[in-house]
Amino acid sequence: MIKGVRHIIFDLGGVLLNIDYQLTEKAFQKLGVKSFPEIYSQLQQTSLFDDFETGRIGKDAFFDQLRSIGNINCTDEQMTEAWNAMLLDFPKKRLQLLQQLRGGYDLLLLSNTNEVHEQAFNKILYQDHSINNIALFFDKVYYSHKVGMRKPDAEVFERVLGDNGLSAEHTLFIDDSPQHVEGAKKVGIQSIWLEKGMTIETDIFKPKVS
Repeated sequence: MIKGVRHIIFDLGGVLLNIDYQLTEKAFQKLGVKSFPEIYSQLQQTSLFDDFETGRIGKDAFFDQLRSIGNINCTDEQMTEAWNAMLLDFPKKRLQLLQQLRGGYDLLLLSNTNEVHEQAFNKILYQDHSINNIALFFDKVYYSHKVGMRKPDAEVFERVLGDNGLSAEHTLFIDDSPQHVEGAKKVGIQSIWLEKGMTIETDIFKPKVS
């Protein structure tokens, strides 16, 4: 844990929520969108996904454009299931860790997400833990599709800092995408890249040894 930290900004997918991008990739390929790996991944994506994640287009337009790209005829239900396939689970120990951290830090959530995933991950949280909304663990939540900005753009980090009166040097940002970590560093935020295989409960907030 970095010294001097008073505020912690968490990413959601890959940090708090277990995800597997390949499950969505395979699901869309099964539906007929063979080029899906070329238009969407953890590290890069086309403007279609940027527009969906910043709220410039809604679910209907997003699904329609995917149907057009793949030249497929699938129902909204099939598209939703494929798009949500990557969302897995919230380990209980991570939720417990958030509860513990709230006693000593300001906690914020900053996620590149969309209206379909927001509904889905809160449904997973309720089904598994009887908790209605992940926002209950945070002082404030920032979803890209609601604020109209997304990581790694500097403006979204500056928005979070400014809204909450946070100093960058006393703020820690944790994300599993290296480009987002670099974006945070550019505005002076202390940042940790949660590389593949790492978890916040075993590699960052390790239990103290008595």
